[in-house]
Amino acid sequence: MKDDQPSLSFDFDEWKSLAELDPVAFENKRRAAIETLLGTTPTKNRPRLRGLQWRVDMERQRSRNPMQSFLRIYSMMWDSVCGENGLLQACGPAAVAKKESPVPKAAKVLSFRRG
Repeated sequence: MKDDQPSLSFDFDEWKSLAELDPVAFENKRRAAIETLLGTTPTKNRPRLRGLQWRVDMERQRSRNPMQSFLRIYSMMWDSVCGENGLLQACGPAAVAKKESPVPKAAKVLSFRRG
């Protein structure tokens, strides 16, 4: 890595602890990390990536809880792969013929004890 590029390392436990102890600081650090990452991308790609980040942020905002947020963003990801003008279509007709919905129609939700 060049000296002029910021570090993009990620320590899950540090982020988790910050989110639990200081959600405002977590959000500020999250936004700063996103800006740092966008700063490392080619200039021509930034508007599209900012638009994608805006969509992700709006889904997070619209969601009632983190699980719903995750499911909405997960669905967005699969739409970009399997949906109209998605990755499968870009790969050609053979890929489209094999298209199946990766998201199950129903699932059993398990509950876990905190501990």
